[in-house]
Amino acid sequence: MKKIYTPLSTQGLSKLKAGDEVLLSGIIYTARDQAHKRLCESIKKKKKLPFELSGAVIYYCGPTKTPKGLAIGSCGPTTSSRMDAFAPLLIKNGLKAMIGKGGCSQEVCAAIKKHKAIYFLAFAGCGALLSGCVKKATAFTYADLGPEAIVKLEVEDFPLIVGIDAKGNSVYRARAPK
Repeated sequence: MKKIYTPLSTQGLSKLKAGDEVLLSGIIYTARDQAHKRLCESIKKKKKLPFELSGAVIYYCGPTKTPKGLAIGSCGPTTSSRMDAFAPLLIKNGLKAMIGKGGCSQEVCAAIKKHKAIYFLAFAGCGALLSGCVKKATAFTYADLGPEAIVKLEVEDFPLIVGIDAKGNSVYRARAPK
């Protein structure tokens, strides 16, 4: 497994290939549909974003309630295609990686390739296991969105698979029938 750290760089991501297994450490942000919509509205209105997109990682996740004594509740990935309408604009504005489950649209794949970003797959159905890699979780912004609020996570050795690499290669296309 390859170890990588946030913030991510184009140079570092260029070494990863679709199918590579990685352990991610550093700061990532959870965000789902409604948070993505607000981020994109802010970009379009030229408003300041709540966090710097350059080198950032967004985890398509809505964590469950945090049990006493733990950093976070279960935090499994959300289906990525739900964010496809928003991802290209975020990538264009510096977002370097997304984490989710399932495939992405052709528009997202094209944006990833054009801007040398990356898409990681998290292990679906393993939210409780993944929560053990979260060392700290802090409510960050858009609290009115409830479970769709953005949460800042400090992760250590968060296990991922490169789903779409910075060259546009995809684990999904690699397995598609000829």
